[in-house]
Amino acid sequence: MEPELLTYDLGAEVCAFSTTRNGGYSEGAYASFNANAYCGDDVCVVRRNRELLCRSLGLDTARLIMPHQVHEADVLCIDDSFFALTDEEKAGRLEGVDGVMTCLPRTCVSVSTADCIPILIYDAAHHAVAAVHAGWRSTLRRIPVVALQAMEKAYGTRPSEVKVAVGPGISLEAFEVGDEVYEAFSAAGFPMQEMARRFPVRGADGMQPGKWHLDLWRANTGLLEQAGVPEGHIHVAGICTYANADRFFSARRLGIRSGRILNGIFLKDGLK
Repeated sequence: MEPELLTYDLGAEVCAFSTTRNGGYSEGAYASFNANAYCGDDVCVVRRNRELLCRSLGLDTARLIMPHQVHEADVLCIDDSFFALTDEEKAGRLEGVDGVMTCLPRTCVSVSTADCIPILIYDAAHHAVAAVHAGWRSTLRRIPVVALQAMEKAYGTRPSEVKVAVGPGISLEAFEVGDEVYEAFSAAGFPMQEMARRFPVRGADGMQPGKWHLDLWRANTGLLEQAGVPEGHIHVAGICTYANADRFFSARRLGIRSGRILNGIFLKDGLK
């Protein structure tokens, strides 16, 4: 058994991927590959899935870094000092984190998603990587920009030199939001004419405007481009999790108590 992965070509020296639902041990709404321990799945099965993934990637399980995300915009740097911590201390550091970055080889930084937008960043010039979780709240807080700024401070990263993969997430067509969410993005200066749309619905008096739909892919690629990442350096998978819930987990389609996609990236240096 081996997990099925969607992979991204960001360069020969790096491995970037998103897991699918296939190739693991989980059951029910978690079937079959779920590596997230925060969504209600059996912890023993989650551990077996993580071990399975790491074997397939040639990684030590201790080098698979998975934060407990809270839809904020905090980015954690994983360095050698992190691995000197106890397991309890490591868990504390990873609590409330929505972005993880490292320059260590054979260290997979990852984020979990099930409709939110995963962003994987590779800086070949400075040999550093980052994984970012961009739900609508984190997008509103401009987490891709926060991550690039953190990478610049830690590694000297220049946005013009990075390559980015934007993984599976909910599409504009499926992402219906309330007026308060639309208004929050509008007030924050996002280009609503490019990333928001209302689809007509039939009412008692004929066709009427429906609720707002937001394009989180466009919102985040726009933030990356504004930060200086060339459009040609951004690869968007373009896979809607809601429409493809048979292959990728979707919380809106399957419910909150279901599995999560693991989106990871690591430097290959030192792999045997």
